[in-house]
Amino acid sequence: EGLIGRDEAVARIDAGQLDQLLHPMLDPHAEFEVAAKGLNASPGAASGAVVFDADTAERRGLAGDDVILVRWETTPDDIHGLIQAKGVLTAHGGMTSHAAVVARGMGKPCVAGCDDLTIDGRTATIAGNKLSEGDVVTIDGGTGSVYIGHVPLVPPQLNDDFETILGWADDMRRLKVRANADNPEDATRAREFGAQGIDILHAGA
Repeated sequence: EGLIGRDEAVARIDAGQLDQLLHPMLDPHAEFEVAAKGLNASPGAASGAVVFDADTAERRGLAGDDVILVRWETTPDDIHGLIQAKGVLTAHGGMTSHAAVVARGMGKPCVAGCDDLTIDGRTATIAGNKLSEGDVVTIDGGTGSVYIGHVPLVPPQLNDDFETILGWADDMRRLKVRANADNPEDATRAREFGAQGIDILHAGA
């Protein structure tokens, strides 16, 4: 409309909102009720069967099942389950917890620190709703909301406006952007989004 310049237009955009566009979201036309809230630790939405340990998440994920890994808190020993899960929900932890950091790195949704979630062996309770392994939940890592049952999702829908904004930002930036990737899939995706190189960060680097 010509009311503001490109610099101001780009400055007004929250990078977190753009990140949300890159992940599946809840269908805005679906009817659903929030059962509990946690921290919006990693954007995107996912729906799947509840599993309580990484081994089960890995086994069922490799079998083609959509699963949500539900834990008090994750540790590095859970990484194989996190890889196969569609998302992760934890009762404890914050924005820099293991689950949150790993999920963001993998591009998976995560709701962390959900106070209304309690876990007792192979069952869980979310705001009074008792869940057993295999029961379905939906999480929205963009808002921190948790839903009982399946909520329809919509895939990312990037249009010309998104590409235009990224182009404007490219014209104004003063830094080159490289990606931290250690496998061909991540490197390819980074290049598709405009990364100008690939670096691999090692522990202690």
